[in-house]
Amino acid sequence: MAMADVPVEVTVRGAGIFGLSIAWMCATRGARVRVVDPHGAGSGSSGGVVGALAPHVPENWNDKKAFQLDSLLMAESFWADVAAAGGIDPGYARTGRVQPVADERGLDLAHQRATGAGALWQGRAVWQVARADTMGGWAPDTPTGWVIHDTLSARMHPRRACAALVAALAARGVNVVAEAPDAGAVIWATGVAGLDEISRATGATFGNGVKGQAALLRLDRRDAPQLFVDGVHVVPHADGTVAVGSTSERDFDAPGTTDAQLDDVIARARAAVPALRDAPVIERWAGVRPRSKSRAPVLGAHPLYPGQFIANGGFKIGFGMAPKVAQVMADLVLEGVDAIPDGFRA
Repeated sequence: MAMADVPVEVTVRGAGIFGLSIAWMCATRGARVRVVDPHGAGSGSSGGVVGALAPHVPENWNDKKAFQLDSLLMAESFWADVAAAGGIDPGYARTGRVQPVADERGLDLAHQRATGAGALWQGRAVWQVARADTMGGWAPDTPTGWVIHDTLSARMHPRRACAALVAALAARGVNVVAEAPDAGAVIWATGVAGLDEISRATGATFGNGVKGQAALLRLDRRDAPQLFVDGVHVVPHADGTVAVGSTSERDFDAPGTTDAQLDDVIARARAAVPALRDAPVIERWAGVRPRSKSRAPVLGAHPLYPGQFIANGGFKIGFGMAPKVAQVMADLVLEGVDAIPDGFRA
């Protein structure tokens, strides 16, 4: 039987990072998959520029933090397989992250978290306190002279990651189409539109869109760790750019436009990181990210469509969560194995 004649077993609605990653995981397990998105792949917040894959702090451990840890540890092999299949580099690298230590209380807390990482991160990454002057000239200003350096954080370029997944899927005969009827198991990964649909249908706030603004600067620090300082992510990419962002705006009028709030983000990044002060801005970006009411991803049975599924609410951590989200959704849909944490259910 020709591939075109094989019945579709999984229909994924939405071609953002969750939808594409789930489609890829299902396809690698031999499923016949269709991805449907009228706007194309990575057209929403997954087409951004920041790409900070950073862990939650190693303390007050819970299912969400454990799930994220698993995903971050899976990421290197996940993205290597995607790149090998489709021939496009997603820009992934586990380069770590550096954060300043503001005062003595922060220094004590950093040491406590280093101990927590030693107990929780399975010996596969460290959270350590280091002198800023050991960071090779790539460190934020720090009042104490100390920084936190973790080796679990990674970076990727969101647009390239989506393009890499599209190419990998195409290599397996899976294309993103603008419209098609539902067939087989249906997974809704439709971002903000999906959260809004559920809120309207139930009369209760299920989630909302949060606008983010970010910028790309021309500066080649491709092998340097990402920085987190003054609430701003500073992420060096493999293409010789550095991303800075982002805002978190619950109220906004123009979802796709940038304004003075991004100017402030850029100014704060330049003030905190001397190497950025003369780097030119080459792109400004804005988009709306899907935030569930619980702030955790929403996975499993769809609350509106019996027998169908949902994968939504990636918000700021969608790219870091994507490999594990893809794994548990493929387990559920293809094998009937439900390993979704209770706090993630709709």
